[in-house]
Amino acid sequence: MPANTTELEKRLWGAADELRANSKLKSSEYSIPVLGLIFLRYADHKFTTAKAKLTSQGSGRRSIGRTDYQAQGVLYLPEVARFSTLLNLPEGADIGKAINDAMRAVEADNDDLREVLPKTYNKIDKPILVSLLKNFSSIPMDIEGDTFGKIYEYFLGNFARAEGQKGGEFFTPTSLVKLIVEIIEPFQGRILDPAAGSGGMFVQSAEFVERHKKSATDISVYGQEKVDETIRLCKMNLAVHGLSGDIKQGNTYYEDIHKCVGSFSFVMANPPFNVNGVDKERLKDDRRYPFGLPKTDNANYLWIQHFFSALNPTGRAGFVMANSAGDARGSEMEIRRQLLQAHAVDVMVSIGPNFFYTVTLPCTLWFLDRAKKGTKRKDQVLFIDARHIFHQIDRAHRDFTSEQIEFIANIVRLYRGEAIETDAGSRELMKKNFPKGKYADVLGLCKVATLGEIEAQGWSLNPGRYVGVAERTPDDFEFAERLEELNEELETLNAEARELEERIAENVASLLDVGRLQDA
Repeated sequence: MPANTTELEKRLWGAADELRANSKLKSSEYSIPVLGLIFLRYADHKFTTAKAKLTSQGSGRRSIGRTDYQAQGVLYLPEVARFSTLLNLPEGADIGKAINDAMRAVEADNDDLREVLPKTYNKIDKPILVSLLKNFSSIPMDIEGDTFGKIYEYFLGNFARAEGQKGGEFFTPTSLVKLIVEIIEPFQGRILDPAAGSGGMFVQSAEFVERHKKSATDISVYGQEKVDETIRLCKMNLAVHGLSGDIKQGNTYYEDIHKCVGSFSFVMANPPFNVNGVDKERLKDDRRYPFGLPKTDNANYLWIQHFFSALNPTGRAGFVMANSAGDARGSEMEIRRQLLQAHAVDVMVSIGPNFFYTVTLPCTLWFLDRAKKGTKRKDQVLFIDARHIFHQIDRAHRDFTSEQIEFIANIVRLYRGEAIETDAGSRELMKKNFPKGKYADVLGLCKVATLGEIEAQGWSLNPGRYVGVAERTPDDFEFAERLEELNEELETLNAEARELEERIAENVASLLDVGRLQDA
């Protein structure tokens, strides 16, 4: 295995991106074909490894066939789909057509991938295709673990950054996904992501299970996604990680494809924020929205209720949400009150700006636990302010290190009375902040609030209202960070102002109607 897979990822990306820069292709036209080639190289690697194993075990009395490979959990590749075949095509061959044919051959032998793989290689210049094939053929055959999955994920993230807003529709930053998974602990059961994107929640769940020495077959994944192209990305991502799932196309607001109510052990999602224009007439009497429909033209509390209602009686959910949802007033506050009084809200984590490739705004991670009402945490919520915990990737982008993810998750473990984990190096951070090895409120970091305290704050779920502010040196203050916080506060106030405008308009209309009746 290469000494540093990160360097391998960077080298492969650098070569592929240079080819795109020297072509007429947009990033969006280039990304899926390139990801398709990574997938094919992965399938070829697995096939080659399985072939060597089967050959060494065989008696030579019968030929090795398709079913032998499938029994090993490996895609069968006919000769036309082998990477070596594509690499060794004669100079005059139509390489674009040959790769398209290879993709069709893979699909023909795998129902999960039918109509999923890209077949637009004839639109890419031949020299670029030749260079891409050579580039990905340089991935060593002695790699271990999930290297192909990491390469695919690395490319996904870079394409998301390059594609701007469109990229944000299919890719959730990996460190946020890992943190969600560490906190909800999806060891076994049915997992739902109704805004599945490229499938990162499923991939990290499987990695979490395997890291804890359990089998990824203990979980089954179900997804829903509106955009057909994104479903293809998701299914390729699952396949390149050796997973499969029931991923279906549909508009989650209106279509309950997986019959979700009460059906899932875990829900994870990064839904689109602050969506307007949802036709609520179509949602009346929908069991997925048990606390009523918000009056504002904003879908945040439709998503939140969908996540809650999909959980079984012991289920947990973790999802990304706009900061403004934690303080929204009016009908949204009423829904939030009911959610809190149902003893479902367990943990809230504030995330700082610049974690997403497409927007700089901060966000909040919400964690629900339907089983907590049977515990001493029934009337409590843990608030964590992680806005000052981050690793700076470059001037405009941040993420969490493995140590930071483990540290934040360990705060939750202490709160739940679970054993902490220190494999990622968080031991010193834990000793510094929790010297007695037990949960305690830490100013500026975490606070356990009661429902009474939350009611006194207008049922706010904004961690900043509870955690307080630790002393910071002048060097710790960042103008850009403070500006982001003020901008988020302005967004909340604007949302409240819009709701007030709607209520005033409704009241005026009612008064006018009464006046007309009296005149009549």
